[in-house]
Amino acid sequence: MSRATPLPGPAVAFAGEHGAFAEDAALAAFPGAIPLPVTDFAEVFQRVAEGGGGGPGGVPAADRHVPPVVAGVVPIENVVNGTVREVYDLLLEHDLVIAAEVVVPVRLCLAALPGERLETIERVYSHIQALGQAEPFLRSRQWTLLTTYNTAGSGKLIAERHERGAAAVLSPRAAQLFGLDVLASDIQAIVDNRTRFLVIAQPASAAQASPPVAASAIRTTLVLAVRNEPGSLVRCLAVFAEAGINMSKLESRPSRERAWEYVFWIDLDADSADPLTAAALARLDGLAGMVRVLGSYPRATGG
Repeated sequence: MSRATPLPGPAVAFAGEHGAFAEDAALAAFPGAIPLPVTDFAEVFQRVAEGGGGGPGGVPAADRHVPPVVAGVVPIENVVNGTVREVYDLLLEHDLVIAAEVVVPVRLCLAALPGERLETIERVYSHIQALGQAEPFLRSRQWTLLTTYNTAGSGKLIAERHERGAAAVLSPRAAQLFGLDVLASDIQAIVDNRTRFLVIAQPASAAQASPPVAASAIRTTLVLAVRNEPGSLVRCLAVFAEAGINMSKLESRPSRERAWEYVFWIDLDADSADPLTAAALARLDGLAGMVRVLGSYPRATGG
């Protein structure tokens, strides 16, 4: 009897190019996964929602060898530049859940084509988040700063164009991948720079998409809309205080339904399956105009 051919690992979508920090997060969460680079955050959500990018035209020819996408990895917060607000909006737009989180150390370098020196650089490319994270170093010289869609993509752009006088802010791994020389190492504003990534999945496959990450506790992420009346937000937040539940984060975003109205994103140091937390959420449901729990998931060490 012949032995069955082992199936490839799951595909995990991320925005950018190979060598991106998001790929580091995908491989940290799913060591046996096939990392699938896509154009942007919106496409990550689309691929996960479709389970592999099927859609009306089917899976693109270049991806037909890739197994179905079981999860996506998107950045949600950096210790220097704060939250990635586009991801909050996409979470609200899609019927997906947060299955896990991964914290990735962010080491940034300045890299360029072989033969370049700091004195020959005129332009620096990178994602706007990375430019912000390295701003003190970058502002020390009269360089023109240009934003791109991805850190690794900025290095790929320079390599493919063979662009002289240009450098990229990216990871040392990406610099090596695209054959660039590192002109300056560890240019991030703080030594302990890191980004928190969310693992998103379809509700039915959340358990499959929850990797065995080292976790110290459980985090619950939810979004709520409050009634437009005095004290409504205070009454909602008091529910957690009265239940002894720590709220580790609160952030507002435009509701996108009515001008000057907002939804509030909340991270709780609690498990929604816990009876005390479940009771608090049930009480909150009677006070808020809308409550949606995005997921309860292991809080990564360092997060």
